[in-house]
Amino acid sequence: MRGSGKLAAGVLAGVLLGSGTAAAAGDPVRAAVGELVGEGGFPGAVVQVRNGEAVSRFGAGYANRATREAAAPHHRFRIASNTKAFVATVVLQLAGERKLSLDDPIERRLPGVVRGPGYAPEKITLRMLLNHTSGVHDPLDPHFFDPYLVQGNRAHIITPSEVIRRSLVDRPSFPPGGGVEYSNTGYLLLGKVIEKITRDDVREEIQRRILDPLDLGRTYFPLWSPFLRGPHLHGYDLRGQDMTVFSPSYDWTAGAMVSTVDDLATFHRALLAGRLLEPAQQAELKRLVPYSEFGAYGGGVETLTLPCSGGPKTVWGNTGAGPGFHSVSMSTEDGAKQIVLALNVYDLAADVHGGQRVPKPPLPAVMAALC
Repeated sequence: MRGSGKLAAGVLAGVLLGSGTAAAAGDPVRAAVGELVGEGGFPGAVVQVRNGEAVSRFGAGYANRATREAAAPHHRFRIASNTKAFVATVVLQLAGERKLSLDDPIERRLPGVVRGPGYAPEKITLRMLLNHTSGVHDPLDPHFFDPYLVQGNRAHIITPSEVIRRSLVDRPSFPPGGGVEYSNTGYLLLGKVIEKITRDDVREEIQRRILDPLDLGRTYFPLWSPFLRGPHLHGYDLRGQDMTVFSPSYDWTAGAMVSTVDDLATFHRALLAGRLLEPAQQAELKRLVPYSEFGAYGGGVETLTLPCSGGPKTVWGNTGAGPGFHSVSMSTEDGAKQIVLALNVYDLAADVHGGQRVPKPPLPAVMAALC
């Protein structure tokens, strides 16, 4: 299930190696975003940038190429793997409430669910699922997305349980805790754990614990509907095909949520500042497992090392990538600077086959905001 909610580490590496400095004239972030839109290959972009208490937000290009509607900050977009931070927050809150332990094996919490050749569910802990060290991978079947991409049925539904089952057909990537590899399926299992413990729909738990307290009224969690509600960006592949209508059923707690740049910025600011978790769980959120020289995974968030002119700088947050949409939500370690950038091209079919997924690396805009 490649490309189903995450900007892969390989893309990040390519972005870093290919990045340059943003134009210095005027607002450097606007200049860098301007280089991404139009001739840069992205039809549109929406951005929120914060420096201290000063916040700016703007759109560039088109939300919809067909109607030529201008992209604006109020437009929703699919946030893809930014969803994982919301899910991890609920898991960590449940740990703080002593309703679970991160050392619990998945077999204790979901007995009989993780079954497949080479799997040891009694050794896979919830912490390993949070930080991508479980060895549980996504479905390796290259035809997984065929109903959407080949047969053209964008409303096709693949349930999370089916994704988990198809993931476990092949042997794990490594023994539990024996490596690090990004896993959407691991977060589907965490969604199942949340529902088992709370006896509630995971979407209701996210609503009650996060969206309502932070007043994130434009953020929602679709289950299977392929349509986006309200004003929104349209998402495209590299050929210009509109990918906006696409069922998020398979992505669920790994990447199905929809939001705006303002809502996502508010959430990440609260999370990284420690407003949503107790100190012990905040430490778990930020306990890092390096995946490469470019970054590391925490308990639902990740770090990225920016090659700033004054020396490398570590930033915190999430990235997201899925059919038609690509986003970055990152903050400096001290929380003083922040950017949420959403772009409306991501080529899922190219991702599945190991090809180019975005028209141009977006990291110069991130560097302009955070370096």
